[in-house]
Amino acid sequence: MPLQTLTAKVQPEQAGRCDLVVKTLTELSRSRIRGLFDCGCVRVNGRDCGDQGWRVGAGDLVTVCFDPHQGYKPKKPSWDDRTFDIVFEDDHLLIVDKAAGVLTVPTDHGEKNTLLQRVSHYISHSKRDRTACVVHRLDREVSGLLVMAKTESVAERLIEQFKRHKPERVYAAIVAGRVEKDADTIRTHLATRKNLDRFSAPPAANTELAITHYEVVRRMSDSTLLDIRLETGRRNQIRVHLAELGHPVLGDPRYGGEMSSHPRWVRRRMALHARTLGLEHPLSGKPLSFESPLPAAISKFLRQPDTIATPDAAKH
Repeated sequence: MPLQTLTAKVQPEQAGRCDLVVKTLTELSRSRIRGLFDCGCVRVNGRDCGDQGWRVGAGDLVTVCFDPHQGYKPKKPSWDDRTFDIVFEDDHLLIVDKAAGVLTVPTDHGEKNTLLQRVSHYISHSKRDRTACVVHRLDREVSGLLVMAKTESVAERLIEQFKRHKPERVYAAIVAGRVEKDADTIRTHLATRKNLDRFSAPPAANTELAITHYEVVRRMSDSTLLDIRLETGRRNQIRVHLAELGHPVLGDPRYGGEMSSHPRWVRRRMALHARTLGLEHPLSGKPLSFESPLPAAISKFLRQPDTIATPDAAKH
C-alpha cells in the first residue's frame, strides 16, 4: 500500500504539543500516535521529530508520512528502577547491579521492594511465564553484581556452579587501618550465634569452611583499599574475616563496632562493592564476565586529598 502523507501549517490556536496537531491530522488513537513518533513518521519543518511533547508554534509545518493500514506500536519505555541496573540479559538469566540499601530477598518481616520482587516485576513485563529466581545474595548495605535466573532449572544449574566454587567473585572494600600484608588468604570455619551473627570457630558439624583471598590495592593514612576474591560464599564471610583480622569494612558496626567508623565515611552503606562476576552460561557453557564501576561513595572517599596513598605504600 502507498504511504499517506499529511501536512498541516500550525495555526496560532494550535500552538503547543506536536502530538495534538498530529491527532487532528490523522484522527488516530493516542497509542497509535505515540507509535508514529517512535517509528519516525513525524517531521517538523522538515526534521524528524521523535518527541510527542515537542512544542510547535504558529507557522510550523508538521508532516506525517505513514501507512494507514499498519499498526504503529509505541516502543516500550526503558526500565528505570532505583534498586538495580541491568548489566546483561537473555532468555535464561539476568545480571544486575544492586544498589546499596536494598535487601536481596525478604526476611521473615516481609519487607517490600526487595531486589527479588523488583526483578520479578521487571521480568513479568516481557515474559509472563518467567520470574526471578535467587542464585546468591548480597547483604543489604552492599552494592554490586548479582546473577538471577528466570527459571528454576536454570537457577539449579547456576547454584551448582557456586557450590563448585566456579564463579569468579571480586569485591572492592575499604577497611579500617593499614593492612600490612600485601596479600593473604583467610581460612576459617564459620558458626552462627542465636542472634544470627557469624563468627569463626573450630571445625564442627555445625560450621562452614570459609576461604577469603585479599590483596592490597592502595594503602592510605588510616585505611586500606582491598581487592577480595571469594573462594567460598558464606553469609557475611567477608565482613567477619576482615573484622577478625582487625580491619573491619568501613560502615559495618555489626562486626566492626567503633573501628568501622571513619570521619570521612559518612554514608549509611558499607564500603563494600561486588565489582566483578564471572561464570559459565548455564545452557551454552560460554564464559561470561562482568565488571561494575566503583559506586560514587567509594570513589569520592578515594579522591579526597587526605586519603592519598604515600608513594612507598601504594601498589597501583
